[in-house]
Amino acid sequence: MRSIWNGAVSFGLVSIPVKLVNATENHAISFRQIHTQDGGRIRYRKFCELEDREVTGAEIGKGYEDADGTIVPITEEDLSHLPLTTAKTIEIVAFVPADSIDPLQMDAAYYLAPGGAPAAKPYTLLREALKRSNKVAIAKFALRGRERLGMLRVVGDAIAMHGLLWPDEVRAAEGVAPDTAVTVRDKELDLADALMNTLGEVDLEDLRDEYREAVEEVVAAKAAGEAPPESPGAAAGGKVLDLMAALESSVRWAKEARGGEAEVHDLPPSRRPASRPTPKETGAKKSTSTAKKTTAAKKTTSGTKKSTSTTAAKKTAAKRTAAKRTAAAKKTTEKATEKKATAKKTPAKKTPQRKRST
Repeated sequence: MRSIWNGAVSFGLVSIPVKLVNATENHAISFRQIHTQDGGRIRYRKFCELEDREVTGAEIGKGYEDADGTIVPITEEDLSHLPLTTAKTIEIVAFVPADSIDPLQMDAAYYLAPGGAPAAKPYTLLREALKRSNKVAIAKFALRGRERLGMLRVVGDAIAMHGLLWPDEVRAAEGVAPDTAVTVRDKELDLADALMNTLGEVDLEDLRDEYREAVEEVVAAKAAGEAPPESPGAAAGGKVLDLMAALESSVRWAKEARGGEAEVHDLPPSRRPASRPTPKETGAKKSTSTAKKTTAAKKTTSGTKKSTSTTAAKKTAAKRTAAKRTAAAKKTTEKATEKKATAKKTPAKKTPQRKRST
């Protein structure tokens, strides 16, 4: 890695030659300004306002603007004669517990590399001393035209230095917190604890910059002349109307996401909140109770349909039987009528009378 500063770490009377290298790198996608009409690059040119002409980098220097607008030229030679011991030295001034450093003061991170073989022994001495003390070193150093604070700590087998903001550069958190009186109930805190326990921990190595990946996909699609991928859409935001219901839903969602059960088991029975209707979530899985209710409703509906169909079948059969009986009765009546008609038409035979004897 290329060093950005060469100097020494001053540890009392011990001097450790070191090189300063960047410990981080920026992977963010940067865009260029272009002319939307033809795609031409937009560039900024540096003009001298007195001569009204473009100047080169070699002609550009530094100047301090006074309160009345007067510019005082400052050269690199002027800065090289500053009465500072930290101009080429990282001067350790104290050793303090790591938790005494406010994370708001943390700035850029660097690695300190030993400057040659002679620096290996004192470098290792400082590293092991920091390990055994469980403390960090507070130092002062000068970089890019200003004096800064730094915090030295051990990272693996190396010594890292975090730039620190000066205390007066950190703003107070005035007017940031809610200015209204809010009461948080124990049940709400219990659910919040349950959600924290359910979400658990995460390995930072598993996290990635999904925004950068999405931008890369858009750039690749545009370069290939294809339509860029469409966004699946973000979850709709809004006010939390029922904090308890939202917490309960969050715990269920977290458990389902981790393959666990979808109920709150993390709380003791005496502190479990009463069941409440929770807002519907798009794409959420149905709970077990909902599935059971749905199954029961389906069974009831199917049973009702079966009974209805059975009753209808019975009614149809009865109608058919009655129709058969009516038809049979009609046929019997018709036969009787025909017999009567035939009897009327046929004349009765006369019985021969016997002659009386005299």
